[in-house]
Amino acid sequence: MRRPSLPNPDQFKLRLAADEDLERIIEARVAERCEAESIRWRFRLVTIETAMVGALVTAAGLALEQPTMLVLRAAVIVAGSCLASGILLIGLSAWSSKLLIRWTRWRAR
Repeated sequence: MRRPSLPNPDQFKLRLAADEDLERIIEARVAERCEAESIRWRFRLVTIETAMVGALVTAAGLALEQPTMLVLRAAVIVAGSCLASGILLIGLSAWSSKLLIRWTRWRAR
């Protein structure tokens, strides 16, 4: 059997006491970082969706043997409107989130 190792006397002692202030600070930082990351991921999803919808419209138009310029114009219009609505939804989501945070802070007073 192994003997338990003894800590070095120069090493800081690790206290695992519940330090609520530190936990609150860490949770706030993690929440802020996750919110920033979520907006980035939403934008990535919107751009991927835009490309897929544009490609789908292009493929469908070409499969139905429609004129190429008409198909490309329709694909650009559909992809542009998809991107615009996605960015609008991301902005509204971020705005409503900030509004909800302010409202809960106001109610807490």
